[in-house]
Amino acid sequence: MDSVIKNYEFLSSITSQMRVAATHGQWERLVELEKECSRHIEIMKTQDMGISPNVDTQLRKMELIRKILADDAEIRNHTEPWMAQLQRIMHSTGQERRLQQTYSSEY
Repeated sequence: MDSVIKNYEFLSSITSQMRVAATHGQWERLVELEKECSRHIEIMKTQDMGISPNVDTQLRKMELIRKILADDAEIRNHTEPWMAQLQRIMHSTGQERRLQQTYSSEY
């Protein structure tokens, strides 16, 4: 079961790095880390990750999962406003393009 904890520790390390990247607005780095995180999760899915009879292992796993979820929440706190701003820019650009097409075709 030690490999399970190592997997969660590695995943926690990645999400910590993702949180730092999001905090500093390092979006390209965040995307790279998100891909690495996804790959690692896929690997973890293929492994037997049954419940450990060892209480200490279960507690450590729960602690790591809580940390991963806290990192994820902080990442979303930084990315959601950025995504909303990006969506507004794209919407505005689309409206400008439609207006240009409409008025340029009339003249």
